[in-house]
Amino acid sequence: MGGVRTFLVAVCILFSSAQLSAGVTRHYKFDVCNVTLRNATRLCATKSIVTVNGRFPGPRIVVREGDRLVVKVVNHVRSDITIHWHGIRQLQSGWADGPEYITQCPIRTGQSYVYNFTTAGQRGTFWWHAHTSWLRATVYGSLIVLPERGVPYPFARPYKEVPIIFGEWFNADPEAVIAQALRTGGGPNVSDAYTINGLPGPLYNCSGKDTFKLKVKPGRTYLLRLINAALNDELFFRIANHTVTVVETDANYVKPFDAETILITPGQTANVLLHAKPTFPNAAFLFAARPYVTGQGTVDNTTTAGVLEYHDPNRASTKLPLLRPALPSLNDTAYVTNFTSKLRSLADDRYPSAVPRTVDRRFYFTVGLGTDPCPTNRTCQGPNGTKFSASVNNVSFVFPSTALLQAHYYSQSNGVYTADFPDIPPFPFNYTGTPPNNTFVSKGTKVVVLPFNTSVELVMQDTSVQGIENHPMHLHGHNFHVVGEGFGNYDPVTDPCNFNLVDPVEKNTAGVPVGGWLAIRFRADNPGKRRLLSSAVVSLVADVDLGT
Repeated sequence: MGGVRTFLVAVCILFSSAQLSAGVTRHYKFDVCNVTLRNATRLCATKSIVTVNGRFPGPRIVVREGDRLVVKVVNHVRSDITIHWHGIRQLQSGWADGPEYITQCPIRTGQSYVYNFTTAGQRGTFWWHAHTSWLRATVYGSLIVLPERGVPYPFARPYKEVPIIFGEWFNADPEAVIAQALRTGGGPNVSDAYTINGLPGPLYNCSGKDTFKLKVKPGRTYLLRLINAALNDELFFRIANHTVTVVETDANYVKPFDAETILITPGQTANVLLHAKPTFPNAAFLFAARPYVTGQGTVDNTTTAGVLEYHDPNRASTKLPLLRPALPSLNDTAYVTNFTSKLRSLADDRYPSAVPRTVDRRFYFTVGLGTDPCPTNRTCQGPNGTKFSASVNNVSFVFPSTALLQAHYYSQSNGVYTADFPDIPPFPFNYTGTPPNNTFVSKGTKVVVLPFNTSVELVMQDTSVQGIENHPMHLHGHNFHVVGEGFGNYDPVTDPCNFNLVDPVEKNTAGVPVGGWLAIRFRADNPGKRRLLSSAVVSLVADVDLGT
């Protein structure tokens, strides 16, 4: 990989030595070290990758609810970079959210930026990642927000907590992969492996030593903090011969339920309790993840795995049988639907559901792939020689050259963005039926303007323009309540009758079902420029800005 052109300097993080307690300020200083490249060997080959602190995945940050984080990021890559703190609401600190040209200008080579924000009113599993192009492929890490001191979990305290981060590994430079896709208009080349905590595991060539191992004690309970940092794929996750208890999703507690297999969308987090067997089982167990696939085209149809080992000080180390999990089939939509239907918020006195019962603004957004014409004198690899282009309500987002928050603050929006994003699809059609003849999308930097404290209902509808598929969507700056979902075209008359307004699950990232729709509600109570975008970063241009 001598041609790799994007490198992040190894960064040193100096952690505050203060004890964890509510409401303290934690300074994280990212200093440039002497090493500017980090060589990583995976799948029989060594390459240079972009890292933070020379670590892959990057450093884990652990704070408490109400703490303030001050993080200085120094950029020593050839590409611009920003860091997004995924799931953190950024109350009164929208400029620290991280989306390039939305809330900040990118950090240029040799420059730095200080992210200053609090974790007020939030606790759970979050994560951070690069928010520029595909640097996120290796620039990511966990952000754990513990409850305020003295506030217990709404379940028995686990013996130990273990972050498990799923990712994707590319033998090629990820920046070159996405650059080629944007240039040719075809789908990007798929990854070569999935990873667990940066390691592909024993099911890949040359990877037996690159396997994450989780050692547990019989009879103990472990809290697994699952994070899907994969670029594009929803993942099934299962531990052989074990059942886990789901207790949280996207840093929001849920009514506990048992599951053998977990579904986790790109960008999502989930906390599950692993109850170790009461006695030494005389076996080791694989835990594995592989994709849930609904769209057309090529997919990374491989499986990453780690090993669950039981500790027994009374037994000599001997080779034990290794049991494998049976994961759902790649396109098991029935399992996905059943799993997501079990996700319900606690909705109790301590953690009540704040779902809006009445709605001020309603939106109906179609999400999917369309096409752009191929530029003159160029060969394109999209349908019929066109270029693929993701869109929402047939609008494909164009990145501005001035950050939207900056333009709004200085009243200089003219020529930067327009406040005319359509509330409904501009050209109605049978969204999940026969696609229209004209598949071209429009281009623009358009925003939705919402008055403060507006209650919003948003229905997101998959389309079949270039084939139906699921769409992971992430809302910056807000949590939302999933009040309904279904297959086919949304019916505004009959479908709302079945909305859950009692205990809907609260999330910041959710998947629009393949060939179906997803209805969410939220309150626009966090002023600033906020993005609603596809978490599957193939669709970088499927983007809506919500100005509040």
